[in-house]
Amino acid sequence: MPREPQFDDNNAASLQESFRASLPLPSLLDPGFEDALRHVLSNPGSMVRPKMVHRVGSAYNLDTESAHNIAIALEYFHTASLIFDDMPCMDNAVERRGAPCVHVEFGEATAILTALALINRAYALMWRAVAACPQDGKNHVMTYIEERLGVAGLLNGQSLDLHYSMLPHTRETTERIARGKTVSLIRLTLVVPAMLGGAPAREIQLLERIAVCWGLGYQTIDDLKDVLQSANETGKTAARDELLDRPNIASAIGICGAVERLERLMRIGDLTLHRLLIHRPALSFLSKLRSDLEGELRQVTDSACEMAEEAVARERA
Repeated sequence: MPREPQFDDNNAASLQESFRASLPLPSLLDPGFEDALRHVLSNPGSMVRPKMVHRVGSAYNLDTESAHNIAIALEYFHTASLIFDDMPCMDNAVERRGAPCVHVEFGEATAILTALALINRAYALMWRAVAACPQDGKNHVMTYIEERLGVAGLLNGQSLDLHYSMLPHTRETTERIARGKTVSLIRLTLVVPAMLGGAPAREIQLLERIAVCWGLGYQTIDDLKDVLQSANETGKTAARDELLDRPNIASAIGICGAVERLERLMRIGDLTLHRLLIHRPALSFLSKLRSDLEGELRQVTDSACEMAEEAVARERA
């Protein structure tokens, strides 16, 4: 039987401490570089992805150490991608997670080195998790990771994002970008620990589909927040997408269209999750994560309705 996931209210804090401690800083490090690294390591996110890695790994009897290495590695990859994404040559943001962006506080060159340090450490941690696999499984998992993070995945999504002004501003374009930038990391989060735990091919397929639905759904929520909410509410620079002509599904197909698309993605995800839980009841924690997404959906839906009502009132005035 799969062991019961050991998670409690302190789990996020424990993972945040691991995020801070898993990149050891040597003595005699350049002071500016060290300050930038400490700035990033002292400001972790909510640890949603690492918690998911641990729980998926537990459902497939993956050893805790391997799951933990994957969890922190993916959070380092994610954080590095945010540092790059925020830079002046990309999104030119000034705030991230309620704090100044790394390039704002420490300069662009140091921000690049900081992101590279996170990526370097992430690969080292990932390799520790994969190293115990049989050779065939090892090659399969590493190829999967490279495809999600490399030129076919996250990097291509970022490149399409940067050149969005030259592309058709359609749902297809924005979703293609989201599949590269957002969905890739969620696929890694759900699928890699399942692969390492020996999940059957059918369950991997269902996890992939859930990752796509939830990833596109999460990005749609983020896009709607960018349109509907302020920086104080989102924790980052607001309205950047419109200002910089960057991909945003709500801008491409309208706020109402984006809400409808979000609801459809959630329905498909729900059907897929139901099928998955028939095969693997130990993944029932995913239902709670789905409920959290529902809360986000209702929040942006309410904001969209308020905006629509205000627009109607202005027209009548």
